[in-house]
Amino acid sequence: MPSFDIVSEVDKQEVRNAVEQVNREVGTRFDFKGSDARVEQSEYELTIYADDPFKLEQVKEILRPRLVKRGIDIRTLDFGKEETIGGGKVKQVVTVKVGVETELGKKIVKLLKDSKLKVQGSLQGDTVRVSGAKRDILQDAIALIRASDLEVPLQFNNFRD
Repeated sequence: MPSFDIVSEVDKQEVRNAVEQVNREVGTRFDFKGSDARVEQSEYELTIYADDPFKLEQVKEILRPRLVKRGIDIRTLDFGKEETIGGGKVKQVVTVKVGVETELGKKIVKLLKDSKLKVQGSLQGDTVRVSGAKRDILQDAIALIRASDLEVPLQFNNFRD
């Protein structure tokens, strides 16, 4: 029985490259001269440090296009709240969402069931496995999911006959 997986993946190395580009640009820009503005990465969690909220926004404005150029969808970013740390400095934690969350997975399975396509969707951890009788039906399911407006970018992989 043919099947494929629906996943939401982000390349960690591309995130790291974008963070390094941002830190390099912040280090050379005149408006950040003498500033302690930087971005640090720990797995899929970015922490943005700045001297004040305005500079924090400026660093985020530098970060977004660098991520887009590296092929990372901005919808995967989850911006936490701004926190004030010692000396009037601020920081913000940005989480890069990876994997299909349970709520979104249930939404995808319901979408497939409501479509009357002869496919079955099942949640398997942070992926959704879709199986059907024929390859053509699975391709219709992929088209249906791409056409629906979901808040997370999805990839389709592990296609098996």
